[in-house]
Amino acid sequence: MPGFSTEGAVWWPFDITERFMVDVFKGYGVPGGDAEVCAEVLITADKRGIDSHGVGRLKPIYIDRIKDGQINPVTKIDLIKEGPTTAVLDANNGMGQVVSKKAMLMAIEKAKKFGMGMVVVRNSNHYGIAGYYTGLAADHGMIGFSGTNARPSIAPTFGVENMLGTNPLCFAMPTDEPFHFNIDCATSITQRGKIEVYARQKKPMPPGWVIGADGKTKTDSVAVLEELVKGTAALTPVGGIGEDGGGYKGYGWATTVEILSSALQQGAFLKSLLGFENGKKVPYKLGHFFMAVNIEAFTDLESFKKTSGEICRALRNSKKAPGQDRIWTAGEPEWDAWLERKDKGVPLDEVERAQFDQLKSELKLAQYKFPWEK
Repeated sequence: MPGFSTEGAVWWPFDITERFMVDVFKGYGVPGGDAEVCAEVLITADKRGIDSHGVGRLKPIYIDRIKDGQINPVTKIDLIKEGPTTAVLDANNGMGQVVSKKAMLMAIEKAKKFGMGMVVVRNSNHYGIAGYYTGLAADHGMIGFSGTNARPSIAPTFGVENMLGTNPLCFAMPTDEPFHFNIDCATSITQRGKIEVYARQKKPMPPGWVIGADGKTKTDSVAVLEELVKGTAALTPVGGIGEDGGGYKGYGWATTVEILSSALQQGAFLKSLLGFENGKKVPYKLGHFFMAVNIEAFTDLESFKKTSGEICRALRNSKKAPGQDRIWTAGEPEWDAWLERKDKGVPLDEVERAQFDQLKSELKLAQYKFPWEK
């Protein structure tokens, strides 16, 4: 599947990039172990070719928010309620990746004992790619589910006001192939991170992704990022504008994620996730949910993996449309991206390089020599 353009990018090895991010997180108050978790989630996105959620978000989504007081760099996790198969955690506005990894690992441990485990989180922050957490479950031979709400971006079907977040819903299942079946999708046609990539590359978006207050589509990626914050533009749900393409389905799924990310843990929702109150920046107070299902509670793991793999291979080997030479299944494009990038590293565009320069200068990280430096 085609990904983002890497034309003009400078490639930097994964291990060095990850180490740099760890030092940046630590430089802004994130404890060492937590910094490693945050950097691991971000670099995993780049390894899988998901550039919308990788190193490009280090500064604007995490470091800038730490500076603005929207994220607590030290993540204090409170256990609010716990049962044999369930738990509710409060992240106290700490790092989303830290509490989310803990939550999924808790769900996995509960599933080992009782067949299923579900953990929900409130008062958290952006947690990166949902597929990282579902992948943890699949790594343990389990089925993983995860979702999160987010700052308002999606308009309801027949509406133009951004009410729901991009609200990804993610599932992962192990197969007998080198990669998991791992479907990680926003419930909007696209998500803000992808628009950020288009804006950095100064490219227009495809029509139908974003709707304006007049009900018409918008394609100026730079302007749309500003309008999404102002509330004068909104993302469209999966299925698009109106209901002819099934937009009500994406709207329904986004609402499902919103409920599961707030009602179970009694957390914030909809407009209370804006990150602003009375014109001032405040914590986002996001909610997440994580579920692990122990396959061995139903059948033996190897049989499950074999059947899952056979289904995926049958789909990929089915009759192709004229002019098309390949059919993918979820998780395969990310595996292909890893095979292509494992010896090259992270593609850093002009904006990301400038952000890295700024972070290096602010923290005096002179031990790093960027490949674009003279």
